[in-house]
Amino acid sequence: MAQRPCTAITSELSSWLLLGDGTDWPASVRSFRLPIGWNNTSFLSEVVLTVVPHSAVYGGEPVRYLSVLLLRPSHCSLMSKHKLFLLRHGEGAWNKENRFCSWVDQKLSENGVAEAQECGRLLKEHGYKFDRVFTSILSRSVQTAWLVLEAMGQEWVPVTKSWRLNERHYGALIGLNRAEMAQKHGEEQVKLWRRSYDITPPPIDESHPYFAEIYNDRRYKTCDVPKEKLPKTESLKEVLERLLPYWNDVIVPEIKSGQTVLISAHGNSCRALLKHLEGISDTQIVNVTLPTGIPVLLELDEDLRPVKPRELLGDQAKIQAAIKKVEDQGKANAVN
Repeated sequence: MAQRPCTAITSELSSWLLLGDGTDWPASVRSFRLPIGWNNTSFLSEVVLTVVPHSAVYGGEPVRYLSVLLLRPSHCSLMSKHKLFLLRHGEGAWNKENRFCSWVDQKLSENGVAEAQECGRLLKEHGYKFDRVFTSILSRSVQTAWLVLEAMGQEWVPVTKSWRLNERHYGALIGLNRAEMAQKHGEEQVKLWRRSYDITPPPIDESHPYFAEIYNDRRYKTCDVPKEKLPKTESLKEVLERLLPYWNDVIVPEIKSGQTVLISAHGNSCRALLKHLEGISDTQIVNVTLPTGIPVLLELDEDLRPVKPRELLGDQAKIQAAIKKVEDQGKANAVN
């Protein structure tokens, strides 16, 4: 097959050029999962590149490097085959109070109900139709899905619930106010607890005021693991690890069969799935923020790889203001 340059490759490619003595260079032609920049958003597309070694002098010292010349033209016009919608539930009472809610079961606030209904109206106006909906077993996730489907006139669409789509378990932080925590521990520490990939908060124990409320709830008897094996705290990495089996075994077959799927879940379960699908790095995931009640459209190829950047649907000015509001929740001077 003939090959030609693809103008979609951007300066992000520079991070893949290998400097050194050449001993760790790949073969002349190799498949990479290469980040391609598109409107300041990165997603992954597997491409076949031709790489050529060079020698040069830089700063008075000889260096060797690779230039990337070509890639398969079929990847320059990426085709969308599937649409997947992710939705962080509408605002809950503890979102409004700026508290770590996590596995404590909270219903939507009055504003959260309005967000879910507006989301449904927006999706209906765009003409979207769902075949399957997946939620966590927390009420705010389920309630959001119901309100969205009602506003769309699609109440009959099957809804499947799983604990594996639950919010991240924040352990001993559950119930605490984020702004007060920032005053006590510093904004950077709270940001790490909230947004980092592999940092785990202190675990919850039986002395915690919400321990019994969570672990005596009979919904957790329905899980596919014994109750004593359920998490007592989680990093985002651990959220992804417990989510992936459900994604691969239950949701992926539905999408690949041609079903249009809505996942009505939580900020961190949605972020974990975005990290998996888009190949977001461990360091960059901290910058991914999802506001409540805003649907996220992912267009995927036949292998469920994104073919374009994720799209947050709705009024973009309002969306950016909502993102900033979420990001400000972990600041010492946050206003509820």
